[in-house]
Amino acid sequence: MRPRAWCGVLAAVALSATACGGGGGAAKTSDEAGSGTPSGFPVSVTDCMGAKTTFASAPRKIVTSNAAGLELLMWLGAGDKAVGTGFPPGKGAMPEQYADRAAKVPVLGKTAIPKEKLLGSGAELYVDAFSSMKNMGKAGDAPTAAEFEAAGIKHVFLKSTACAAMSKAPRTDLSGVEADIEELGKVTGTSARAAGLVREMRKKTDAVRDALKDVPGDKRPSYFFFDYDAGTKQPMAVCNRQVANAVIGMAGGRNVFDGCDGDFKPVGWEDVVAKNPDWIQLGVRNRGSDEANAKAFDEAAEFLKNFPATKDLTAVKEGRFLRIGSERTTIGGVRSADTVREIAHTLHPDRVK
Repeated sequence: MRPRAWCGVLAAVALSATACGGGGGAAKTSDEAGSGTPSGFPVSVTDCMGAKTTFASAPRKIVTSNAAGLELLMWLGAGDKAVGTGFPPGKGAMPEQYADRAAKVPVLGKTAIPKEKLLGSGAELYVDAFSSMKNMGKAGDAPTAAEFEAAGIKHVFLKSTACAAMSKAPRTDLSGVEADIEELGKVTGTSARAAGLVREMRKKTDAVRDALKDVPGDKRPSYFFFDYDAGTKQPMAVCNRQVANAVIGMAGGRNVFDGCDGDFKPVGWEDVVAKNPDWIQLGVRNRGSDEANAKAFDEAAEFLKNFPATKDLTAVKEGRFLRIGSERTTIGGVRSADTVREIAHTLHPDRVK
């Protein structure tokens, strides 16, 4: 993978915000009621390779690798336990009701958290959206398992993202995302809230599924996720192990690169032209304001309109663009269900209102 493209993909992953759904205060849930041994504990979870981590009780201090994990803690009602984050959310990226609280969480790294800061953070839990900081080139250096243990930090992953490249089958639904929400709910003692978030997510996606059930596969429009921030010299495809593949498919579209195994893959513009997608999503990361985001979407559209290889594509000539942020598409969370519905409404407006 080319360095620039990888950085673009990485930043999209890093700055992404996950989850949406029910309310979230710091009040105790039914999981935490009573005294003595906390309800639902001990809890054991696994990493991407199957190694097990066990919790005797909910951690009191949590550090997140990025805005994705931080937002999920907010939705679960465990945001008050966040004592640090890397890749902090840009302005406007966090749901409005959590923006002020999230802004008060100490930023341990504007990108990846330096190893020394992470190990010295006093955290009891590190929620990791990356398979390894080592995948991030010079952006960070991952502590070893022994170093985490010596610092008293348990290490868990948002596996729908961190383990995507290792998945053995294409992602066609949001079950992996739901599992992440439920697993972190168990770890933080907020299982009841996690279950509620997942229920609301399924209501939304089930409604879309039912609305599109009579649309045959060959009548579903083809769809290209244009990762503008990965660079324009060589496009980056989202492949069939990526969460975006499930989001697009559940929304009634056909990811033009659903035939490539893995999460992301650099392709050639000639490959995109050969696919001639019916719709193109302008994948742009949050720039910190509505005005800045609009400008970035405009820039992405103008590139496609003026670039010799793409200016004659049907989607480009007819302006069939979706302006939906990269974060909401390539990182799983409850808000993935809203993205499914938004895309479905654009592709099938007569069926999904």
